[in-house]
Amino acid sequence: MKIGVFDSGIGGLTVVKSLLEHQLFEQIIYFGDTARVPYGIKDKNTIIRYAIEAVEFFKNFELDLIVVACNTVSAYALEEMREHAPCPVIGVVEAGVLATSNKMPHKDSNILILGTKATINSKAYETQLRKLSFDNLQAKATGLFVSIVEEDIYNGSILDATFAHYFKDIKKPDAIILGCTHFPLISDALQEYFGEDVVLIHSGEAIVEHLEQLFAFSKKYDDPKLEFFASENPEALRGVAKRWLALR
Repeated sequence: MKIGVFDSGIGGLTVVKSLLEHQLFEQIIYFGDTARVPYGIKDKNTIIRYAIEAVEFFKNFELDLIVVACNTVSAYALEEMREHAPCPVIGVVEAGVLATSNKMPHKDSNILILGTKATINSKAYETQLRKLSFDNLQAKATGLFVSIVEEDIYNGSILDATFAHYFKDIKKPDAIILGCTHFPLISDALQEYFGEDVVLIHSGEAIVEHLEQLFAFSKKYDDPKLEFFASENPEALRGVAKRWLALR
């Protein structure tokens, strides 16, 4: 299978990493809209327009599947992308909700949702979780984490101060949904801050689990073909991919 992975910038590379680790696809086409990032502060209509334009880009590749690695796009524009795409489109929000349900069987579990301002304001996670009878929910917009991760800061005093800023009034959760694909890169620091007993829901692993439920994968690909595209400065994107994915 040939898959396209779309993100507003570079965060979706954490989803690509999970796809590579599970060897599900023969070819992965990544497109990051780096010229117009961040999406997390933009209005709904703009996000939808950018998402449809991404579908038009992917039409050049005859894909079998598109994964929307951006939580903000998954929250606001998934149905519009499906209307325009010639193949199935799967988003990380639905996958994250299903992963939460699988990992947290007790409906009274305290779930903390982290994400960009747009993702949190959409209430996409909360709406879908409540349909599954999860009502003990906290949500927090933590957009500073995006900039911190893009500065290659994954621990230390800056991150500690940001945790203190965001979480001073947060009740300790049983599980945390990492509702932005940048956030898995600070998962170790989050785990240390909240405790080893707190379950972290990672978009990349959630997508893999969801895809394996939806499709019958009969073959593993240990050397998939990877192509990276960006709307601006593709070389910078490829440089990040080399660091985050440990590519040669």
